[in-house]
Amino acid sequence: MKKRTFLKLSSVMMAGSALTPLVDWAQSEKITNWAGNLTYSTAALRKAASIDDARGWIKGQQKFKVLGTRHCFNDIADSKDGFLSLAGMNKVIALDKTHHTVTVESGIRYGELAVFLNDNGYALHNLASLPHISVAGGVATATHGSGVHNGNLSSAVVGMEFVTASGEAVNLSRQQNGEQFLAAVVHLGGIGVVTKLTLAIQPTYQVRQYVYENLPMAQLEHHFDEIMSAGYSVSLFTDWRNRNIKEVWIKSRVGNGENMGTTPEFFGARAATKNLHPISDISAENCTPQMGVPGPWHERLPHFKMGFTPSSGKELQTEYFVPREHSYAAMMAVEKLHEQVSPHLFITEVRCIAADDLWMSPCGHQASTAIHFTWKPEWEVVRTLLPQIEQALAPYRARPHWGKLFTMSHARLAELYPRMHEFKQMLRHYDPGGKFRNAWLDRVIFGA
Repeated sequence: MKKRTFLKLSSVMMAGSALTPLVDWAQSEKITNWAGNLTYSTAALRKAASIDDARGWIKGQQKFKVLGTRHCFNDIADSKDGFLSLAGMNKVIALDKTHHTVTVESGIRYGELAVFLNDNGYALHNLASLPHISVAGGVATATHGSGVHNGNLSSAVVGMEFVTASGEAVNLSRQQNGEQFLAAVVHLGGIGVVTKLTLAIQPTYQVRQYVYENLPMAQLEHHFDEIMSAGYSVSLFTDWRNRNIKEVWIKSRVGNGENMGTTPEFFGARAATKNLHPISDISAENCTPQMGVPGPWHERLPHFKMGFTPSSGKELQTEYFVPREHSYAAMMAVEKLHEQVSPHLFITEVRCIAADDLWMSPCGHQASTAIHFTWKPEWEVVRTLLPQIEQALAPYRARPHWGKLFTMSHARLAELYPRMHEFKQMLRHYDPGGKFRNAWLDRVIFGA
């Protein structure tokens, strides 16, 4: 299988001296997302290393989108007019040890930020399975990580700065701006150009990672909560064949009262005897260490190492969030489709995420279980399967991941998000002319 190499960790420096100005960049080849399933509608890209240099350009544009680390699988970040890249704005601005927060420029990646925090004795509460994504992109789409007591990445935000369509810099905080802040954090790219984010942090910690193989799916009917609470973060991997969970990944905080230690059996599953990849026929060399070897939080919470190819490479991804109480029923609804689903699937991952209070978060006001599909790059087939899966999950009020593939209508999403109308009003307030609108926002959020 062809693999691609991601950028190595860049050095993380405190912000300071003058930065390089805006630079035009037009690629000789078209721009694609990292998995290669989506070609963006323009290759016109403007790179910014300082928001002071960018503000005048932002004000003067008719329409454009901010392009991040390109990990979305749908056209949420697409533009036919032009892109602004903030990848050069990747500095740590301030580490506040009194209030336990860190303020960063929006282009920094989680893997970069994690190294800085750990070196200074701090940590984030959660990380996604990939450390390659930018902080701003992860927050904008409510990307999540896992853990029954852990909110998604957006839930760590306590303050944000963004530049509106008029070029005005707006600062919002959880403490001072209440509902306006809760509406703005998961903004889906429609509010403006996010330039800074302030995140809650905690003292650093270590994690051990254990993997078990072949958990009977029937064990989930009466033990789902117990299984998913066995560690700080737990993931189930299945291809929906034989009513079997192929792998259970348990990440436990060392010294947190939940370190399970090495046990040969876990609800009928057997302890792995070597490091494994979630997709069994791929080498585990790119995965974070397992076998109970302790390590820093940022080298265990993600499934994949920062400097290597994550997941399978070329793939498609879909994910749906159901209220925690419907977890087993929702999984069984998908299992009934296994004959259609399994032949086109690399793997499904099932995780739990705590509830949050953000308006457009899939976990907003509901503790959730995420059912994630990593598909083979067979879009024509997957396109026909998604409506079937969505119909099967409809009784459980499943919400889709905003940055992944789904076919759910605007009308259905408006039912699932009771504050969507108010959210649209907020976007119109900050962007009355639709500068940051694109086909995805028009179709999915505004119902055009």
